[in-house]
Amino acid sequence: MAVRLHLYDLADEGLISFTEQKQGRGRPAKFWQLTDAAQDIFPDAHQSLAVDLITSVKQAFGQKGLDTVVTAHSTSQLNNYTGQLSGKKTLASRVKGLAKIRTAEGYMASAQEDAQGWLFSENHCPICFAAKACTKLCANELWVFSEVLGPDVTIEREEHILSGARRCLYRIKPKAG
Repeated sequence: MAVRLHLYDLADEGLISFTEQKQGRGRPAKFWQLTDAAQDIFPDAHQSLAVDLITSVKQAFGQKGLDTVVTAHSTSQLNNYTGQLSGKKTLASRVKGLAKIRTAEGYMASAQEDAQGWLFSENHCPICFAAKACTKLCANELWVFSEVLGPDVTIEREEHILSGARRCLYRIKPKAG
């Protein structure tokens, strides 16, 4: 209860926010997240460096040059993830393995199976500032996931942090047939 009171105080100061989700019986669960105002308390030069680099690449080489750099980054991610998931043959093991990899990268990822397939969520985005400056990072991320999980699945983004959602949520379904 003491921690909850501190969380409410931080919310009153505008440093954190929460959403409530009904999860069966009892009170709805609260999901807490830092607000943009809290970023000043936790300064991170990596964010401004990434945005500055994106801006510099675009100025020096144009949009086409930036697209080339982002595609090279995505290809590197694809090769890395493919290597780490090479022994995983089932969709369940690939999705859970991808969640483990992404969590190690700071995305706080999880995978949960439901009646339609899988829900893959990322509850934090360590590249959010860079992604705001270059939305192709997010578009390519979806491509990387599709490639890594294989041709036997479809993947759609249902929630997106850049669109104001509290997380990025992906629906992963086995293809029919």
